[in-house]
Amino acid sequence: MESINSQLSGFALSFIERAGYSGIFILSALESAGIPIPSEVVIPFSGFLAFTSGFDIWMVIFIATLANLAGSVVLFWIGKSGGRWILDHYGKYVFIHKHDLDKGDRWFAKYGNKAIFWSRMLPVVRTFISLPAGVSGMNFSKFCLFTFLGALPWNAGLAFVGYKTGENWDILHDYFRSAD
Repeated sequence: MESINSQLSGFALSFIERAGYSGIFILSALESAGIPIPSEVVIPFSGFLAFTSGFDIWMVIFIATLANLAGSVVLFWIGKSGGRWILDHYGKYVFIHKHDLDKGDRWFAKYGNKAIFWSRMLPVVRTFISLPAGVSGMNFSKFCLFTFLGALPWNAGLAFVGYKTGENWDILHDYFRSAD
């Protein structure tokens, strides 16, 4: 599994370098739609590029957040259209497992609409909470609002981590060189 994560991360990094902002959007939307592309790699690297390659940090944050909304809407509508049954049976083919869906269901049952906002800041749960929101028939406008507002601090935090890494690259570079 570590090899798959490493390959996905390598792909994501080179894709963003080539595709720019549209690469951030595509990868972030796919991640929010349940495809295992780690935002913990995509967004910090994009923040790093904001420091080193002329990306705008605020644009990185906005595009990633908008993409999270777009991908989440896909899962919301899958859930709303009876997609839970499909995901229970076929989700394993796109790395969506029953325990992920069950975790999202528990969060949503316990916290309701607030779960959408808060879960956007939790790895794994942040993606799959869209399904129970759709299954439960949550108001779509509220879903979009809570999704966007919840994804914003997550993306800002990750982007600034990457930006600060770029700011301190000389210090980190020396550390990694001595570790080699």
